[in-house]
Amino acid sequence: MSTARAKWIEALNTGDVSKITFEGVVPFGGGEVLRYRLENGLQVRLLVDRSAPVVTYFTWFGVGSRHEKLGKTGLAHLFEHLMFNETESLKAGEFDRKLEENGAESNAATWLDWTYYYESLPADRLSLAVELESDRMAHLVLREPQVASEKEVVANERRFRVDDDIEGAASELLYKTAYTVHPYHWPTIGWMEDIQNFTPEDCESFYRTYYAPNNALVVICGDIKEKDVLAKIQKAYGPIPSSEIPLENTHPEPPQLEERRVAVRKPTPTEKLYIGFHGPALGDADHVHLTVLNEILFGGRASRLYRALVIEKEFVSDLRGWVATFRDPGLYELHFTARPGKTAADIEGVLARELERAKTEPISDDELVRAKARLELSTLQSMETMSGKAEQIGFYETVLGDASVSFRRLEDYRRTTAGDVLRAARRYLVDRARTTIHVQPEEAATSVEAAE
Repeated sequence: MSTARAKWIEALNTGDVSKITFEGVVPFGGGEVLRYRLENGLQVRLLVDRSAPVVTYFTWFGVGSRHEKLGKTGLAHLFEHLMFNETESLKAGEFDRKLEENGAESNAATWLDWTYYYESLPADRLSLAVELESDRMAHLVLREPQVASEKEVVANERRFRVDDDIEGAASELLYKTAYTVHPYHWPTIGWMEDIQNFTPEDCESFYRTYYAPNNALVVICGDIKEKDVLAKIQKAYGPIPSSEIPLENTHPEPPQLEERRVAVRKPTPTEKLYIGFHGPALGDADHVHLTVLNEILFGGRASRLYRALVIEKEFVSDLRGWVATFRDPGLYELHFTARPGKTAADIEGVLARELERAKTEPISDDELVRAKARLELSTLQSMETMSGKAEQIGFYETVLGDASVSFRRLEDYRRTTAGDVLRAARRYLVDRARTTIHVQPEEAATSVEAAE
């Protein structure tokens, strides 16, 4: 730590205040992420970028649907809504109004491993974000009217995005079927019965446990002055007490020993397939290798499955693959929508051939180069903006504890060999570890029953 930094940190820590500790620097592209921690446990990450007079302010909480319990699923997502509601000093709607009046945009997201909130605003309005975020971390109002109102909003969201949505319902069923023990089994939005039964006491307990400084990470990226920002953070967050975070008692998902298949009928004009292979955790070295393989299979019009299923056979109108970026082992998801007159069996025949090829034949040099280039481009494009950089820092800090992983993955992509990809294919494209959801059109299924 430089002498100058040590002196002004010492000056900030005089008197009866929550002490700030400097925890070092992490390289991040051409810049540096400055790591700080308050005495109450709040982690702070700063990235100075004066390329534009703007700033992005992310608050990440180490809580997602995986931290819930059976019978209380969906609490983490409900809080994404409640946090925009009333506080002890702000009436409902004032949070958004203040931000809009100051030229800011804001949003939030909840997932299996985390929850975040962010604001992007002019650099000279940073104090507003600090004030608003620290206020709702400590003074959220969770009485019956507020909770009941947001429960109904979330229930309607579930009806729209899951119950009445084919893709949402199939994706939920995929994870419910593939996981039997691990909390990835239930959806982030929660089961409807749980949503409807939440009480203010449930919400208050969850809030006081997880929405605490020692379970939070603040990431600030943009045109900032390190000392001034930390003084604001120290003053606003320092008085907030830490909480006792429960020990996470998650059981690992046992190995899947045989394929699981479920057929459902939905109001869709054509058949659909949702397939999940049990895959690696984000921090597993093979996550990079499987991601490269996915790019070769699904990445653009030159990919193997696009050529085989869209161009040559004309079996599908849409296809995509994704390697889940979870803290614990997730799924390698494959999605297909059949063209009119084509069946899931048609698709699975071609898919089986291509997956077997991936497990038996090394990929070509041209395919490997193209996949690496596409992955590098998409990674760098995700960090073109202040909010993109801040999101990447927060995501990798929250899930893996290290902001520099995003750039290390670029190096890992570059080092990946055809042998790495072949090994990953053999390790994860295993039929017994596969779950398949087959969505059938309701009218077609009814016609088959009548014929029988």
